Amino acid sequence: MKMMQRLIVLLGLLPLAALANTHTVEMLNRNDTGPMPFAPDYLIVQPGDTVKFLATAPGHNAATIDGMIPEGGEAFVGNINEEIEVTLNAEGIWGIKCSPHYTMGMVMLIQVGDTTATEEDLPDNLPAPARQRFVEILSRQANN
Repeated sequence: MKMMQRLIVLLGLLPLAALANTHTVEMLNRNDTGPMPFAPDYLIVQPGDTVKFLATAPGHNAATIDGMIPEGGEAFVGNINEEIEVTLNAEGIWGIKCSPHYTMGMVMLIQVGDTTATEEDLPDNLPAPARQRFVEILSRQANN
């Protein structure tokens, strides 16, 4: 009987898994937003979606920023020069960095769900170039 109940629960979850999307983010050395960008640098996803970070240019990784992970979210750190896929279930604003280029401002924001990012989401201890890039990202989003 327990086996049948588990099967019913698993079958009930299949439609949710089928609705999840995968989003691709490139880690680059340069694009039209400047040096050391993620492309895109602002992403809106739904809970359960997966984000795939591509090592498009050498020397980059993707990692969460301390203090910029929603409640219930799990930190992650990708290896340099390697693709990483993460499934984001916790709703809120996620701050992402490239560890070697964080102090140069290589950061991005991921909005999971309906919570819109604001400057109040930015921790006080960000390196100045990272803060500046976040403010530019938020300004662009506000004008869209």
